[in-house]
Amino acid sequence: MTGLPDARFELRKVTEYEWLILDHRYEASDPRRTLGCVYKVDEYEVEVMWMREIAAATRYMSPIDVLEDVRRLHDRSRSTRPIEIPHQPPLLAT
Repeated sequence: MTGLPDARFELRKVTEYEWLILDHRYEASDPRRTLGCVYKVDEYEVEVMWMREIAAATRYMSPIDVLEDVRRLHDRSRSTRPIEIPHQPPLLAT
């Protein structure tokens, strides 16, 4: 475990009050690369316009909160229950 944050998602500042959430799984020319556009509403709130279907909120306290939520949702979608492995008793030696 390296402790480095997931490099798949990026929060890129476009203007003083706008950011993009990018998914580096896709090439730069692929329109699916942009997950959402984040806009500053006021000092304590930002709004997100999702470009893909994501089960996430549209209002957050900061752009960093948006990025963390995307990472959290991605991590949760990859996790699954443990797969049960059938066990059998060892063969008897004759």
